[in-house]
Amino acid sequence: MRFGSKAISHGAAPVWLGGLVLPLAMASGPVGGKPYDAAAEAQTPRAAPSSRPESQKSEHDRSDVFRASESPPSSNALESQPDQGKALGFDFYRDPLNAKKPMQTFEEIMKEDKAAKPKIMEDQRKLLESRYDLTPRFHPEAKMSRGKPIPVGPTARLRDGVTWDSLAAMTPEEIREKGLFPYPALPHPKQATGGQVFPKMQIEMFPRLERFDVEFDLPEAFLPEFPPAMFLQNRPELGDVSRGEVVSINNYYRLFKDILTPVQLDGLRLLLTPFPQEEFNPTDDRKSEQPSLGVTCLDCHVNGHTTGQFHLNPDNRPQERRLRLDTVSLRGVFNQQLHGSKRSLRSVEDFTEFEFRTAYFNGDPIHAMKKGFTQFDRVQVSHMAQMQNMFDFPPAPKLDVATARLDPTKATDAERRGEQVFFGKGRCAECHRPPVYLDDRMHDLRLERFVNEPPTGPIKTFTLRGIKDSPPYMHDGRCLTLEDTVEFFNLVLGLKLNAQEKSDLAAFMRAL
Repeated sequence: MRFGSKAISHGAAPVWLGGLVLPLAMASGPVGGKPYDAAAEAQTPRAAPSSRPESQKSEHDRSDVFRASESPPSSNALESQPDQGKALGFDFYRDPLNAKKPMQTFEEIMKEDKAAKPKIMEDQRKLLESRYDLTPRFHPEAKMSRGKPIPVGPTARLRDGVTWDSLAAMTPEEIREKGLFPYPALPHPKQATGGQVFPKMQIEMFPRLERFDVEFDLPEAFLPEFPPAMFLQNRPELGDVSRGEVVSINNYYRLFKDILTPVQLDGLRLLLTPFPQEEFNPTDDRKSEQPSLGVTCLDCHVNGHTTGQFHLNPDNRPQERRLRLDTVSLRGVFNQQLHGSKRSLRSVEDFTEFEFRTAYFNGDPIHAMKKGFTQFDRVQVSHMAQMQNMFDFPPAPKLDVATARLDPTKATDAERRGEQVFFGKGRCAECHRPPVYLDDRMHDLRLERFVNEPPTGPIKTFTLRGIKDSPPYMHDGRCLTLEDTVEFFNLVLGLKLNAQEKSDLAAFMRAL
Protein backbone atom coordinates (compact mmCIF):
# COMPACT_ATOMS: atom_id res chain seq x y z
CA MET A 1 0.00 0.00 0.00
CA ARG A 2 1.15 3.59 -0.55
CA PHE A 3 0.58 6.67 1.59
CA GLY A 4 1.97 9.79 -0.08
CA SER A 5 5.72 9.28 -0.38
CA LYS A 6 5.71 6.20 1.90
CA ALA A 7 5.16 2.66 0.74
CA ILE A 8 4.61 -0.26 3.06
CA SER A 9 4.54 -3.90 2.02
CA HIS A 10 2.99 -6.62 4.13
CA GLY A 11 4.57 -9.53 2.32
CA ALA A 12 8.19 -10.56 2.02
CA ALA A 13 9.04 -7.44 0.06
CA PRO A 14 11.09 -4.65 1.63
CA VAL A 15 9.61 -1.74 3.55
CA TRP A 16 10.19 1.55 1.69
CA LEU A 17 9.94 4.71 3.77
CA GLY A 18 10.80 7.92 1.99
CA GLY A 19 13.86 6.49 0.27
CA LEU A 20 15.02 4.28 3.18
CA VAL A 21 14.66 0.60 2.40
CA LEU A 22 14.64 -1.97 5.19
CA PRO A 23 13.83 -5.68 5.08
CA LEU A 24 10.36 -6.18 6.49
CA ALA A 25 11.73 -8.73 8.94
CA MET A 26 13.96 -6.06 10.44
CA ALA A 27 10.92 -3.89 10.96
CA SER A 28 8.70 -6.43 12.65
CA GLY A 29 9.86 -10.01 12.78
CA PRO A 30 12.56 -12.71 12.74
CA VAL A 31 15.74 -12.35 10.75
CA GLY A 32 17.37 -15.47 9.32
CA GLY A 33 15.10 -17.67 11.43
CA LYS A 34 16.17 -15.98 14.68
CA PRO A 35 13.90 -13.63 16.66
CA TYR A 36 14.80 -10.03 16.02
CA ASP A 37 16.21 -8.26 19.07
CA ALA A 38 16.22 -4.48 18.71
CA ALA A 39 18.46 -4.01 21.75
CA ALA A 40 21.08 -6.32 20.26
CA GLU A 41 20.65 -4.71 16.84
CA ALA A 42 21.34 -1.27 18.31
CA GLN A 43 24.73 -2.31 19.63
CA THR A 44 25.94 -4.67 16.89
CA PRO A 45 28.50 -3.07 14.55
CA ARG A 46 28.21 -3.68 10.83
CA ALA A 47 31.08 -4.03 8.38
CA ALA A 48 31.66 -0.70 6.63
CA PRO A 49 33.40 -0.15 3.28
CA SER A 50 37.14 0.16 3.82
CA SER A 51 38.25 1.54 0.46
CA ARG A 52 38.48 5.14 1.64
CA PRO A 53 41.94 6.23 2.88
CA GLU A 54 40.61 7.58 6.16
CA SER A 55 39.08 4.20 7.04
CA GLN A 56 42.40 2.34 6.79
CA LYS A 57 44.20 1.53 10.05
CA SER A 58 47.73 2.86 10.14
CA GLU A 59 50.72 1.56 12.06
CA HIS A 60 50.04 4.33 14.54
CA ASP A 61 46.47 3.14 14.96
CA ARG A 62 47.70 -0.37 15.72
CA SER A 63 50.55 0.63 18.01
CA ASP A 64 50.76 0.46 21.81
CA VAL A 65 51.22 4.18 22.28
CA PHE A 66 47.71 4.42 23.72
CA ARG A 67 48.45 2.05 26.59
CA ALA A 68 48.69 3.63 30.03
CA SER A 69 52.11 2.01 30.51
CA GLU A 70 53.43 3.95 27.51
CA SER A 71 52.31 7.34 28.78
CA PRO A 72 55.36 9.56 29.53
CA PRO A 73 55.47 11.19 32.97
CA SER A 74 54.75 14.87 33.30
CA SER A 75 58.24 15.32 34.79
CA ASN A 76 61.43 13.30 34.81
CA ALA A 77 61.66 14.06 38.52
CA LEU A 78 58.92 11.50 39.16
CA GLU A 79 61.42 8.68 38.70
CA SER A 80 62.76 9.34 42.18
CA GLN A 81 59.34 9.56 43.82
CA PRO A 82 57.50 6.63 45.45
CA ASP A 83 56.29 4.19 42.74
CA GLN A 84 57.67 6.68 40.17
CA GLY A 85 54.48 8.69 40.63
CA LYS A 86 52.26 5.89 39.29
CA ALA A 87 48.93 4.95 40.84
CA LEU A 88 49.46 1.22 41.26
CA GLY A 89 46.43 0.60 43.43
CA PHE A 90 42.74 0.85 42.70
CA ASP A 91 41.70 3.33 40.03
CA PHE A 92 37.93 3.41 40.41
CA TYR A 93 36.81 4.16 36.89
CA ARG A 94 39.39 2.06 35.02
CA ASP A 95 39.95 -0.85 37.38
CA PRO A 96 37.31 -3.59 37.20
CA LEU A 97 35.54 -3.70 40.54
CA ASN A 98 35.65 -7.48 40.68
CA ALA A 99 39.23 -7.96 39.50
CA LYS A 100 41.43 -10.30 41.52
CA LYS A 101 44.43 -8.03 41.14
CA PRO A 102 44.92 -4.31 40.46
CA MET A 103 44.46 -3.17 36.87
CA GLN A 104 43.47 -6.61 35.61
CA THR A 105 42.09 -6.27 32.09
CA PHE A 106 38.67 -7.36 30.91
CA GLU A 107 40.25 -9.94 28.60
CA GLU A 108 42.20 -11.45 31.50
CA ILE A 109 39.10 -11.58 33.69
CA MET A 110 36.99 -13.16 30.96
CA LYS A 111 39.65 -15.78 30.21
CA GLU A 112 39.84 -16.76 33.88
CA ASP A 113 36.05 -16.79 34.25
CA LYS A 114 35.55 -18.96 31.17
CA ALA A 115 38.18 -21.40 32.36
CA ALA A 116 36.57 -21.63 35.81
CA LYS A 117 32.97 -21.92 34.57
CA PRO A 118 32.84 -25.70 33.86
CA LYS A 119 33.93 -26.60 37.39
CA ILE A 120 31.63 -24.01 38.96
CA MET A 121 28.62 -25.40 37.15
CA GLU A 122 29.65 -29.02 37.72
CA ASP A 123 29.91 -28.36 41.46
CA GLN A 124 26.48 -26.72 41.42
CA ARG A 125 25.02 -29.65 39.47
CA LYS A 126 26.43 -32.11 42.02
CA LEU A 127 25.02 -30.02 44.86
CA LEU A 128 21.55 -29.95 43.29
CA GLU A 129 21.60 -33.67 42.49
CA SER A 130 22.59 -34.45 46.06
CA ARG A 131 19.54 -32.51 47.29
CA TYR A 132 16.90 -33.23 44.65
CA ASP A 133 15.67 -35.87 42.28
CA LEU A 134 15.85 -33.74 39.13
CA THR A 135 14.00 -36.24 36.96
CA PRO A 136 10.77 -34.36 36.27
CA ARG A 137 7.38 -35.91 36.93
CA PHE A 138 4.26 -34.12 35.74
CA HIS A 139 0.67 -33.86 36.89
CA PRO A 140 -1.49 -35.98 34.57
CA GLU A 141 -4.06 -33.22 34.02
CA ALA A 142 -3.10 -29.84 35.46
CA LYS A 143 -1.31 -27.39 33.19
CA MET A 144 0.02 -23.85 33.42
CA SER A 145 -1.91 -21.06 31.73
CA ARG A 146 -0.50 -21.69 28.26
CA GLY A 147 -0.35 -25.47 28.56
CA LYS A 148 3.06 -26.32 30.03
CA PRO A 149 2.88 -29.46 32.22
CA ILE A 150 3.09 -28.80 35.94
CA PRO A 151 5.91 -30.65 37.73
CA VAL A 152 4.95 -32.58 40.85
CA GLY A 153 7.02 -33.73 43.81
CA PRO A 154 8.28 -33.85 46.37
CA THR A 155 11.69 -33.82 44.75
CA ALA A 156 13.85 -33.42 47.87
CA ARG A 157 16.06 -36.39 48.71
CA LEU A 158 15.80 -37.75 52.24
CA ARG A 159 18.57 -39.54 54.10
CA ASP A 160 18.48 -43.34 53.86
CA GLY A 161 15.96 -44.74 56.33
CA VAL A 162 14.23 -41.38 56.84
CA THR A 163 10.65 -40.85 55.70
CA TRP A 164 8.56 -37.71 55.57
CA ASP A 165 6.48 -38.99 58.47
CA SER A 166 9.49 -39.87 60.62
CA LEU A 167 11.06 -36.52 59.85
CA ALA A 168 7.86 -34.68 60.80
CA ALA A 169 7.84 -36.52 64.12
CA MET A 170 11.25 -35.08 65.10
CA THR A 171 11.84 -31.85 66.94
CA PRO A 172 13.57 -28.96 65.17
CA GLU A 173 16.60 -29.55 67.37
CA GLU A 174 16.82 -33.21 66.31
CA ILE A 175 16.52 -32.34 62.65
CA ARG A 176 19.25 -29.74 62.95
CA GLU A 177 21.57 -31.91 65.01
CA LYS A 178 21.32 -34.81 62.55
CA GLY A 179 21.51 -32.57 59.49
CA LEU A 180 18.24 -33.89 58.06
CA PHE A 181 16.45 -30.73 56.97
CA PRO A 182 15.70 -31.36 53.27
CA TYR A 183 15.35 -27.72 52.22
CA PRO A 184 18.47 -25.75 53.16
CA ALA A 185 19.15 -22.42 51.47
CA LEU A 186 19.76 -22.62 47.73
CA PRO A 187 23.00 -20.80 46.88
CA HIS A 188 23.93 -18.80 43.82
CA PRO A 189 26.31 -20.92 41.70
CA LYS A 190 28.92 -18.16 42.01
CA GLN A 191 28.23 -16.36 45.25
CA ALA A 192 31.38 -14.23 45.22
CA THR A 193 30.25 -12.53 42.02
CA GLY A 194 26.49 -13.03 42.23
CA GLY A 195 24.33 -11.16 39.77
CA GLN A 196 21.39 -11.89 37.54
CA VAL A 197 21.35 -15.26 35.75
CA PHE A 198 18.87 -16.04 32.98
CA PRO A 199 17.61 -19.51 31.95
CA LYS A 200 18.84 -21.05 28.73
CA MET A 201 15.44 -20.93 27.02
CA GLN A 202 15.43 -17.15 27.38
CA ILE A 203 19.04 -16.73 26.28
CA GLU A 204 18.29 -18.70 23.10
CA MET A 205 15.82 -15.96 22.14
CA PHE A 206 17.87 -13.06 23.53
CA PRO A 207 21.59 -13.97 23.37
CA ARG A 208 22.54 -10.59 24.85
CA LEU A 209 21.47 -12.00 28.26
CA GLU A 210 24.17 -14.69 28.31
CA ARG A 211 27.00 -14.52 30.83
CA PHE A 212 30.44 -16.00 30.23
CA ASP A 213 31.16 -16.84 33.86
CA VAL A 214 28.08 -18.74 35.06
CA GLU A 215 24.85 -20.23 33.74
CA PHE A 216 21.40 -21.20 34.98
CA ASP A 217 21.33 -24.26 37.22
CA LEU A 218 17.75 -25.63 37.45
CA PRO A 219 16.18 -27.81 34.73
CA GLU A 220 13.62 -26.09 32.52
CA ALA A 221 10.90 -28.52 33.66
CA PHE A 222 10.85 -26.79 37.06
CA LEU A 223 10.51 -23.28 35.64
CA PRO A 224 7.52 -21.20 34.53
CA GLU A 225 6.35 -21.13 30.95
CA PHE A 226 8.33 -19.25 28.33
CA PRO A 227 6.73 -17.17 27.10
CA PRO A 228 4.33 -16.86 30.01
CA ALA A 229 0.74 -15.79 29.58
CA MET A 230 -0.10 -12.15 30.17
CA PHE A 231 -3.37 -10.91 31.64
CA LEU A 232 -4.53 -7.30 31.96
CA GLN A 233 -6.94 -6.11 34.62
CA ASN A 234 -8.24 -3.36 32.34
CA ARG A 235 -9.22 -5.85 29.59
CA PRO A 236 -10.15 -9.10 31.36
CA GLU A 237 -12.34 -10.24 28.49
CA LEU A 238 -9.24 -10.66 26.31
CA GLY A 239 -7.72 -13.37 28.47
CA ASP A 240 -4.07 -14.03 27.61
CA VAL A 241 -2.92 -11.01 25.60
CA SER A 242 0.62 -12.28 24.97
CA ARG A 243 -0.49 -14.16 21.86
CA GLY A 244 2.40 -16.53 22.42
CA GLU A 245 5.02 -13.80 22.07
CA VAL A 246 7.62 -12.42 24.44
CA VAL A 247 6.67 -8.77 24.78
CA SER A 248 9.71 -6.68 23.89
CA ILE A 249 10.69 -3.33 22.47
CA ASN A 250 10.20 -4.92 19.04
CA ASN A 251 6.51 -5.74 19.30
CA TYR A 252 4.90 -3.92 22.24
CA TYR A 253 3.34 -1.18 20.14
CA ARG A 254 1.88 -3.58 17.61
CA LEU A 255 0.45 -5.77 20.38
CA PHE A 256 -0.97 -3.09 22.65
CA LYS A 257 -1.62 0.13 20.74
CA ASP A 258 -5.37 -0.63 20.75
CA ILE A 259 -5.46 -2.06 24.28
CA LEU A 260 -3.46 0.30 26.49
CA THR A 261 -3.69 4.05 27.03
CA PRO A 262 -0.86 6.31 25.83
CA VAL A 263 0.39 6.65 29.41
CA GLN A 264 0.40 2.88 29.91
CA LEU A 265 2.12 2.38 26.56
CA ASP A 266 4.83 4.84 27.60
CA GLY A 267 5.26 2.96 30.86
CA LEU A 268 5.51 -0.30 28.96
CA ARG A 269 8.11 1.23 26.64
CA LEU A 270 10.26 2.17 29.64
CA LEU A 271 9.83 -1.29 31.16
CA LEU A 272 11.12 -2.72 27.88
CA THR A 273 14.07 -0.35 27.47
CA PRO A 274 17.50 -1.71 28.44
CA PHE A 275 19.47 0.21 31.06
CA PRO A 276 22.95 -0.59 32.44
CA GLN A 277 23.00 -3.25 35.12
CA GLU A 278 25.76 -4.74 37.24
CA GLU A 279 26.62 -7.66 34.94
CA PHE A 280 25.25 -6.25 31.67
CA ASN A 281 26.82 -2.92 30.67
CA PRO A 282 29.64 -1.51 28.50
CA THR A 283 32.40 -1.46 31.16
CA ASP A 284 35.17 -3.92 31.95
CA ASP A 285 33.11 -5.04 34.97
CA ARG A 286 30.46 -6.68 32.81
CA LYS A 287 29.86 -10.42 32.53
CA SER A 288 28.56 -10.33 28.97
CA GLU A 289 31.16 -11.02 26.30
CA GLN A 290 30.11 -8.01 24.23
CA PRO A 291 29.42 -4.54 25.64
CA SER A 292 25.76 -4.30 26.50
CA LEU A 293 23.10 -1.64 26.76
CA GLY A 294 21.93 -3.48 29.87
CA VAL A 295 18.74 -5.30 30.75
CA THR A 296 15.09 -4.31 30.82
CA CYS A 297 12.60 -4.65 33.65
CA LEU A 298 10.68 -7.15 31.55
CA ASP A 299 13.79 -9.17 30.72
CA CYS A 300 13.36 -10.42 34.28
CA HIS A 301 9.62 -9.96 34.71
CA VAL A 302 8.88 -11.50 31.30
CA ASN A 303 5.36 -10.57 30.14
CA GLY A 304 4.78 -9.16 33.62
CA HIS A 305 5.51 -12.57 35.11
CA THR A 306 8.83 -14.45 35.49
CA THR A 307 10.79 -17.36 34.09
CA GLY A 308 12.64 -18.09 37.32
CA GLN A 309 15.67 -15.84 36.80
CA PHE A 310 17.69 -15.36 39.98
CA HIS A 311 20.26 -13.02 41.50
CA LEU A 312 21.38 -12.04 45.01
CA ASN A 313 19.28 -9.78 47.20
CA PRO A 314 20.79 -6.29 47.48
CA ASP A 315 19.82 -5.81 51.12
CA ASN A 316 22.44 -7.87 52.96
CA ARG A 317 26.18 -7.60 53.48
CA PRO A 318 28.85 -8.97 53.47
CA GLN A 319 28.67 -10.76 50.12
CA GLU A 320 28.62 -14.27 51.56
CA ARG A 321 25.60 -13.32 53.71
CA ARG A 322 23.40 -12.33 50.77
CA LEU A 323 20.40 -14.45 49.79
CA ARG A 324 19.59 -15.97 46.43
CA LEU A 325 16.38 -14.40 45.11
CA ASP A 326 14.09 -15.68 42.38
CA THR A 327 12.43 -13.06 40.21
CA VAL A 328 8.90 -12.53 41.50
CA SER A 329 5.85 -12.26 39.26
CA LEU A 330 4.27 -8.83 38.82
CA ARG A 331 0.83 -10.36 38.38
CA GLY A 332 -1.72 -8.75 40.67
CA VAL A 333 0.76 -6.16 41.96
CA PHE A 334 -2.05 -3.57 41.84
CA ASN A 335 -3.70 -5.41 44.74
CA GLN A 336 -0.57 -5.61 46.92
CA GLN A 337 0.68 -3.18 49.51
CA LEU A 338 4.17 -4.54 50.19
CA HIS A 339 6.94 -4.82 47.62
CA GLY A 340 10.46 -6.23 47.71
CA SER A 341 11.36 -9.45 49.54
CA LYS A 342 13.29 -7.68 52.31
CA ARG A 343 12.92 -3.96 51.75
CA SER A 344 9.26 -3.59 52.70
CA LEU A 345 8.56 -0.87 50.13
CA ARG A 346 5.04 0.50 50.30
CA SER A 347 4.25 1.50 46.71
CA VAL A 348 4.87 0.25 43.19
CA GLU A 349 6.47 3.62 42.44
CA ASP A 350 9.02 3.20 45.24
CA PHE A 351 9.67 -0.37 44.18
CA THR A 352 10.27 0.70 40.57
CA GLU A 353 12.63 3.51 41.53
CA PHE A 354 14.56 1.45 44.06
CA GLU A 355 15.07 -1.44 41.65
CA PHE A 356 17.35 0.78 39.59
CA ARG A 357 19.25 1.88 42.69
CA THR A 358 19.49 -1.50 44.37
CA ALA A 359 18.79 -4.68 42.40
CA TYR A 360 20.25 -3.29 39.17
CA PHE A 361 23.54 -2.54 40.93
CA ASN A 362 23.41 -4.90 43.91
CA GLY A 363 22.58 -2.07 46.27
CA ASP A 364 25.73 -0.08 45.48
CA PRO A 365 25.27 3.41 43.95
CA ILE A 366 29.05 3.74 43.56
CA HIS A 367 29.00 0.89 41.04
CA ALA A 368 26.07 2.56 39.34
CA MET A 369 28.01 5.80 38.90
CA LYS A 370 30.66 3.92 36.94
CA LYS A 371 28.42 1.66 34.89
CA GLY A 372 25.71 4.13 33.97
CA PHE A 373 22.95 4.73 36.47
CA THR A 374 19.54 6.00 35.43
CA GLN A 375 17.65 8.63 37.38
CA PHE A 376 14.00 8.63 36.43
CA ASP A 377 11.73 11.58 36.79
CA ARG A 378 8.78 10.80 39.02
CA VAL A 379 6.45 11.22 36.04
CA GLN A 380 8.24 8.41 34.22
CA VAL A 381 8.14 6.31 37.37
CA SER A 382 4.38 6.85 37.60
CA HIS A 383 3.96 5.72 33.98
CA MET A 384 5.95 2.55 34.68
CA ALA A 385 3.94 1.94 37.84
CA GLN A 386 0.66 2.43 36.03
CA MET A 387 1.64 -0.21 33.49
CA GLN A 388 2.71 -2.64 36.20
CA ASN A 389 -0.66 -2.11 37.84
CA MET A 390 -2.31 -3.49 34.70
CA PHE A 391 -0.79 -6.98 35.13
CA ASP A 392 -3.48 -9.32 36.45
CA PHE A 393 -3.61 -12.82 37.90
CA PRO A 394 -4.59 -15.65 35.57
CA PRO A 395 -8.27 -16.61 35.67
CA ALA A 396 -9.28 -19.01 38.44
CA PRO A 397 -12.65 -20.33 37.23
CA LYS A 398 -13.18 -22.55 40.28
CA LEU A 399 -13.11 -19.61 42.72
CA ASP A 400 -16.31 -17.87 43.78
CA VAL A 401 -16.39 -14.28 42.52
CA ALA A 402 -17.47 -12.76 45.82
CA THR A 403 -15.39 -14.71 48.32
CA ALA A 404 -12.45 -16.05 46.25
CA ARG A 405 -13.12 -19.38 47.93
CA LEU A 406 -13.85 -22.54 45.98
CA ASP A 407 -17.18 -22.84 44.23
CA PRO A 408 -18.15 -26.32 45.47
CA THR A 409 -20.09 -27.04 42.27
CA LYS A 410 -16.92 -26.67 40.18
CA ALA A 411 -14.21 -28.08 42.46
CA THR A 412 -13.06 -31.69 42.73
CA ASP A 413 -13.29 -33.65 45.96
CA ALA A 414 -9.52 -33.33 46.45
CA GLU A 415 -9.64 -29.56 45.97
CA ARG A 416 -12.51 -29.18 48.45
CA ARG A 417 -10.66 -31.29 51.03
CA GLY A 418 -7.51 -29.26 50.37
CA GLU A 419 -9.38 -26.04 50.99
CA GLN A 420 -10.40 -27.32 54.42
CA VAL A 421 -6.76 -28.10 55.20
CA PHE A 422 -5.68 -24.69 53.89
CA PHE A 423 -8.08 -22.80 56.18
CA GLY A 424 -7.76 -25.24 59.05
CA LYS A 425 -5.06 -27.66 60.08
CA GLY A 426 -2.58 -26.38 57.49
CA ARG A 427 -2.68 -22.82 58.92
CA CYS A 428 -1.97 -21.44 55.42
CA ALA A 429 -4.69 -18.77 55.64
CA GLU A 430 -3.01 -17.16 58.65
CA CYS A 431 -0.70 -15.46 56.13
CA HIS A 432 -2.34 -16.20 52.77
CA ARG A 433 -5.78 -14.66 53.11
CA PRO A 434 -8.33 -14.39 50.30
CA PRO A 435 -9.11 -12.78 47.96
CA VAL A 436 -5.44 -12.27 46.96
CA TYR A 437 -4.11 -14.96 49.31
CA LEU A 438 -1.53 -12.86 51.13
CA ASP A 439 -1.50 -10.55 54.15
CA ASP A 440 0.88 -7.74 53.07
CA ARG A 441 3.13 -8.42 56.04
CA MET A 442 6.62 -9.78 56.65
CA HIS A 443 7.27 -12.95 58.63
CA ASP A 444 10.29 -14.74 60.07
CA LEU A 445 10.06 -18.54 59.85
CA ARG A 446 13.26 -18.88 61.92
CA LEU A 447 14.63 -21.68 59.78
CA GLU A 448 17.82 -21.61 61.82
CA ARG A 449 15.94 -23.90 64.22
CA PHE A 450 16.14 -26.68 61.62
CA VAL A 451 19.41 -26.15 59.77
CA ASN A 452 22.88 -24.96 60.65
CA GLU A 453 22.57 -21.68 58.77
CA PRO A 454 22.40 -18.07 59.93
CA PRO A 455 18.92 -16.57 60.29
CA THR A 456 17.41 -14.95 57.22
CA GLY A 457 15.11 -12.64 59.17
CA PRO A 458 11.66 -11.60 58.00
CA ILE A 459 10.63 -11.94 54.34
CA LYS A 460 7.34 -10.77 52.90
CA THR A 461 4.39 -13.06 52.23
CA PHE A 462 3.95 -13.79 48.53
CA THR A 463 0.56 -14.20 46.88
CA LEU A 464 -0.69 -17.70 46.05
CA ARG A 465 -3.01 -16.59 43.26
CA GLY A 466 -1.90 -18.27 40.05
CA ILE A 467 0.77 -20.14 42.01
CA LYS A 468 0.73 -23.13 39.63
CA ASP A 469 2.40 -20.88 37.02
CA SER A 470 5.32 -19.90 39.28
CA PRO A 471 7.70 -22.75 40.14
CA PRO A 472 10.17 -22.95 41.83
CA TYR A 473 8.94 -21.73 45.22
CA MET A 474 10.16 -19.79 48.26
CA HIS A 475 12.31 -16.67 47.90
CA ASP A 476 15.32 -18.64 46.64
CA GLY A 477 13.55 -21.40 44.70
CA ARG A 478 14.56 -24.13 47.14
CA CYS A 479 11.18 -25.87 46.76
CA LEU A 480 10.92 -27.07 43.17
CA THR A 481 7.23 -28.09 43.30
CA LEU A 482 4.08 -27.31 45.27
CA GLU A 483 4.44 -30.70 46.95
CA ASP A 484 7.90 -29.68 48.16
CA THR A 485 6.43 -26.46 49.51
CA VAL A 486 3.78 -28.38 51.43
CA GLU A 487 6.46 -30.67 52.93
CA PHE A 488 8.55 -27.61 53.82
CA PHE A 489 5.75 -25.96 55.80
CA ASN A 490 4.63 -29.24 57.31
CA LEU A 491 8.05 -29.39 58.98
CA VAL A 492 8.57 -25.70 59.72
CA LEU A 493 5.11 -25.16 61.24
CA GLY A 494 4.87 -28.60 62.85
CA LEU A 495 1.54 -29.33 61.17
CA LYS A 496 1.63 -33.16 61.25
CA LEU A 497 -0.32 -33.45 57.99
CA ASN A 498 -0.87 -36.96 56.65
CA ALA A 499 -0.19 -37.97 53.04
CA GLN A 500 -3.78 -37.43 51.90
CA GLU A 501 -3.97 -33.98 53.48
CA LYS A 502 -0.72 -32.94 51.82
CA SER A 503 -1.87 -34.16 48.41
CA ASP A 504 -5.23 -32.39 48.78
CA LEU A 505 -3.55 -29.16 49.86
CA ALA A 506 -1.42 -29.11 46.70
CA ALA A 507 -4.55 -29.78 44.63
CA PHE A 508 -6.30 -26.77 46.18
CA MET A 509 -3.35 -24.46 45.52
CA ARG A 510 -3.31 -25.50 41.87
CA ALA A 511 -6.91 -24.25 41.67
CA LEU A 512 -5.94 -20.77 42.86
